Amino acid sequence: MGKEHQNEADHLSKGREAVIIRTSILGIVANLFLAGFKAAAGLLAGSIAIVLDAVNNLSDALSSVITIIGTKLASRPPDKKHPMGYRRIEYIATMIIAMIILYAGITALVESIKKILSPETPDYSTVTLIIVGSAVVIKLLLGSYVKRTGKSVRSDSLIASGTDALMDAIISAATLVAAFIFLLFHISLEAWLAAVIAVIIIKSGIEMLLDTLGNILGRRPDPDLSKRIRAAVLSVPEVLGAYDLLIHNYGPDFSLGSIHIEVAENMTAHRIDELTRQIQNTVYSSCGFILTTVGIYSRNVGSGQAAQIRTELCRIALSHQYVQQVHGVFIDFDDKRITFDMVVSFDAPDRKAVYNHVWSEIAARYPEFQVFATLDADTAD
Repeated sequence: MGKEHQNEADHLSKGREAVIIRTSILGIVANLFLAGFKAAAGLLAGSIAIVLDAVNNLSDALSSVITIIGTKLASRPPDKKHPMGYRRIEYIATMIIAMIILYAGITALVESIKKILSPETPDYSTVTLIIVGSAVVIKLLLGSYVKRTGKSVRSDSLIASGTDALMDAIISAATLVAAFIFLLFHISLEAWLAAVIAVIIIKSGIEMLLDTLGNILGRRPDPDLSKRIRAAVLSVPEVLGAYDLLIHNYGPDFSLGSIHIEVAENMTAHRIDELTRQIQNTVYSSCGFILTTVGIYSRNVGSGQAAQIRTELCRIALSHQYVQQVHGVFIDFDDKRITFDMVVSFDAPDRKAVYNHVWSEIAARYPEFQVFATLDADTAD
């Protein structure tokens, strides 16, 4: 079953790759076209803002080239060295794009400051204004399309390129405003506008870089996906609880997960095997997500005393401010052991101290038992 799901995921990945490459090629062509016309218009008008805008289009074209290279490398099949594949290369490609944007912004800021200190009078023509105005329209259409496509195929690189294109449209529109101000009032805002453009580019590069670093380090999974996976698991009969959902990201379009379920203590190994396979199929069919591992917690059944201990234990733990959940509670009356997991919020100033305090309180409440508690993290909603 896992192999079948993996083959389907690989098929979808190939379609995604084709969309990303096709969209990136469109971006390259459009940005090269715009860069040439803007550079000509900027040089004719003596406008540093328009020239810098043209340079920014060249960096956008380069970003699209890197997106294509990154996507092709990321599509390489898994091998012995990298059994989960190469999909995370897309994140590295996005980081390179972010650094290019950051470099372009810093360079533009330096040139802008030079122009502020040694100003030049721009010379706008009707042709120049028409070229810039056309660029605004083209960038709006291109940015909207690329960003929308990026979201549909979950490509950070495309989303970043689309956002950057939309920002370029706003910047070009601001350049037009500065031109009209100069023509009407003979006040040149070129160098200052160029500085503002440079700061916006730098800000965009930093945000993109930090966002990609966050993906590489590992983020909290999307709350909607977490809730849908849990709901799918709990919809399977005989599942008494679903906990400890972990989602491992191996690229923008590929994640694997694991979860613990709670079942009755008298369930046979044969039935547990059937149940876990049923859960995996249910989650994949309803969420399009592959659960590679389904762990098991055993729950006491048919014991009124066990139910009372479980209720009291949960009451004690949840009475503490930062304890979010208690699960996996099992009472072994033969060996006199109580085991459970305790989820302590990351908001707690000292999670370990909260854990120790709760554990000692429960141990004191049940001195006839050995109490074993596992400190759990709040990994998903």
